[in-house]
Amino acid sequence: MSQLPTSTQYDWRTWFTFLVPSLVGVFLFMTPVPTGEIMTIPIAVMAKAIQSYFSDSAKIIITITICITGVLSFITSVFKPKVLCNIFLINHLFNVSWIWLVTRLFGMAFVLMTTLQIGPHAVISENTGALVLNDLLPVLFSVFILAGLLLPLLLNFGLLELMGTLLTKIMRPLFGVPGRSAVNCVASWLGDGSVGILMTARQYEDKHYTQREAAIIGTTFSAVSITFCLVVIGQVKLEYLFAPFYLTVCLAGVVAAIIVPRLPPLRFKKDVLIDGSAPDANAELVPQGKTLLGHSLDVALAKAHKAPGFTGTVKEGLHNAFDMVFAVLPVVMAVGTFALIIAEYTPVFQYLGMPFIPFLELLQVPEAEAAAQTIMVGFADMFIPSILAAGTIESDVTRFIIAAMSVTQLIYMSEVGALLLGSKIPVNILELFIIFILRTLITLPVIALMAHWLVG
Repeated sequence: MSQLPTSTQYDWRTWFTFLVPSLVGVFLFMTPVPTGEIMTIPIAVMAKAIQSYFSDSAKIIITITICITGVLSFITSVFKPKVLCNIFLINHLFNVSWIWLVTRLFGMAFVLMTTLQIGPHAVISENTGALVLNDLLPVLFSVFILAGLLLPLLLNFGLLELMGTLLTKIMRPLFGVPGRSAVNCVASWLGDGSVGILMTARQYEDKHYTQREAAIIGTTFSAVSITFCLVVIGQVKLEYLFAPFYLTVCLAGVVAAIIVPRLPPLRFKKDVLIDGSAPDANAELVPQGKTLLGHSLDVALAKAHKAPGFTGTVKEGLHNAFDMVFAVLPVVMAVGTFALIIAEYTPVFQYLGMPFIPFLELLQVPEAEAAAQTIMVGFADMFIPSILAAGTIESDVTRFIIAAMSVTQLIYMSEVGALLLGSKIPVNILELFIIFILRTLITLPVIALMAHWLVG
């Protein structure tokens, strides 16, 4: 391993480059701030402001964006005109494989039908396509723009290197991932799970994570924000139990994070980088004669010393934003709408939930049959189980369990699943479904035990 300069060998400019952007990034992505009765992070406040400003035109902007993506993807991927393929950004964004081309075209078809209110009611209803277009995509659009532009503050100036080196001795033995993934988790927990996925995808593309690490972090550490947990517990009318609810969510999430990565399919993911090369086996070792803190600072300052200037950072931020907006929004529209159609108009999730009835009865969950119907529908959308529970289930214990379970299942296709599929993180829809089932089976006993203790 090559010897890094020590922290005392860097001048004040390098320290400034490390400290100022990193502290601004920590403030924007990881610092809780009060907004009314809840706590959130500044990036979420800014995203909400943008969403409010564009509230009247957001649907049109998103529709146009998804249609541009569909048309350019078709032209670039099918006909491959040199005038477009020779432009790096256009080739990167729109020259895709056939499966992503089909997904984007479905996204374009769904968004046009929903915006114009033409076509099958199953696609355009307020519980399917309209829910994705009106409620989900405007939030993601504003988050993508801000996160894309501002993520370089967290990624490029040494903060992740500092935290990653400091926390390796905790994250690696427990979860099998680098210490830097703790930053992804905190950003998700305080802000939004989509931020954590976007951070993971960017770091995977930059060769900071192997295929296995990126898959674990994307499916395990892109946690649901504390803000959304408030919404979920409020939906089942148990707001007064928020403290024990969030304690239960955290405990179940940690148990799942320890166990699920050690099971297939995550266990069998390759420990190679995105280009197939092997990672540096010595990257996390502390050199002899150095303390952990001293080495962490050395690694962070070395990153800051090589950081791009203002222009390079802005270019990377714009590239990130374009990548997120054009690549991910059509996938969320297509996959999210399709999943909600299945949940709303077919008994598929109800049938899939039937095998859980004996499991719930074994865990002594009241109204087990009604609860079982809500378990699998969480794969379509995280909020649907709580909506169903609020309308059909009387038991506080069962509503508590359903709310906590819907949060800890984590993989829901209307957002997180679609974001993962739209990124380059190496997971497919079958693997996501298996991970969803595993998380359900592992977290349910923990949640039921806590519910009986805290609520029953």
